[in-house]
Amino acid sequence: MFTGLVEDCGSVAEIRPDGSSIRLAVEVPAAMTTADSHRSATHVGESVAINGCCLTAVQVDGNHWWFEAGPETLSRTNLGQLGIGEAVNLERSLPADARLGGHFVQGHVDCVGHVDSIQREDKWVDIRICVAQEYAAQMVPKGSVAVDGVSLTLIDVERDRFNVALIPHTLQVTTLGSRSTGDPVNIETDILGKYVQRFLQLASDAGQ
Repeated sequence: MFTGLVEDCGSVAEIRPDGSSIRLAVEVPAAMTTADSHRSATHVGESVAINGCCLTAVQVDGNHWWFEAGPETLSRTNLGQLGIGEAVNLERSLPADARLGGHFVQGHVDCVGHVDSIQREDKWVDIRICVAQEYAAQMVPKGSVAVDGVSLTLIDVERDRFNVALIPHTLQVTTLGSRSTGDPVNIETDILGKYVQRFLQLASDAGQ
């Protein structure tokens, strides 16, 4: 479980194709390699969200953490489109005794959206993202969405688009500040919306 509050940005150090999967090495900032008051040092087997996608650390070599991404992950996320040196958002899993900010993020990316437009207003940025209609249907204005692992508040939701406002801090400490029109971004809708949608669907089917 994650919160959508990105800890820091790392960079892709190496990509090794492995059949239909890949092994991915991420160079992480020094601050994330040591224990702190809330988290112990990261070890093999622990979960880390990379651009919002929950992956398991399979090898930890100092500040180089290795992960494996299979066909399902590559088909539903933008991880397969990463290049060497590209920045990625990083968040370690939420400790039970930590303060919960953002919203409940599973790290289970639903789909890849694409940046439709970027409008700058002084130091703020309004970004509009296109998604498939089935995922837009799980969103509500003032609800939550994770974009590349960043917890954001929805402003407007259309049939196949939504927009969010990015504050200067978010632009500075996440990869969203460097996104351009047309870029692919990982989208995870709010888990509460999924359960409500499923319940209503089952109720509707039962009434037929």
